[in-house]
Amino acid sequence: MPGIPSPFSDDDGDDAAETFDEYDEFVPDHLPEPGAFLDGHDVLAGDDHLDFHDLTRDLFEERGVYDMTFGYNLARLNLDTRHPSAGYRYAVETDGGDAPAAADRAVLRAEFTPTTEFCPQSDTLVRGSFRAWNGLADRHEYDLVRVRVDGVHHNSEEINEDMRQLEETFLETDSVTRVSDDSGGPGESTPGREGSGRGPTSPF
Repeated sequence: MPGIPSPFSDDDGDDAAETFDEYDEFVPDHLPEPGAFLDGHDVLAGDDHLDFHDLTRDLFEERGVYDMTFGYNLARLNLDTRHPSAGYRYAVETDGGDAPAAADRAVLRAEFTPTTEFCPQSDTLVRGSFRAWNGLADRHEYDLVRVRVDGVHHNSEEINEDMRQLEETFLETDSVTRVSDDSGGPGESTPGREGSGRGPTSPF
């Protein structure tokens, strides 16, 4: 139908201007509040946030990090005015945090707030985000991007424990290709818990 943008594209029609902010607009009211994972660190705002998030769009596009519910690049969730409390916030780690092995690295923290507390994609999306940011680290200034899901998600503790393990493996190997999540490959359907990134819909 004319005037309705395709959910599989970043091409904006007339209606999209009302639904999505632009990538060069920093609108705090349309972004999640920084949560516990970013507390005490230098939260990115203004141009700093916009620059990293614009790069994120490119990295997510290259690695296929898409929200399958809405059918768009996950970076676009930050711009979706229908979900003003969902998306990513970032902070530069200031004190080495709780990962001693990362103490001598330039570290960015990324915290994902899902659209609902029961979002079944949260595990898959943060894993895909981790792989995109750290697998294409030559495209940004950080040696490590640490990723967590906000505590609003009902399964955040289990998801974040998995992310800590992925992070440790990455720090040991310095390669995301050796970070295993037991995912089935394309076209495979591997049994596993809900939201684990297993099965044919996982693009990572």
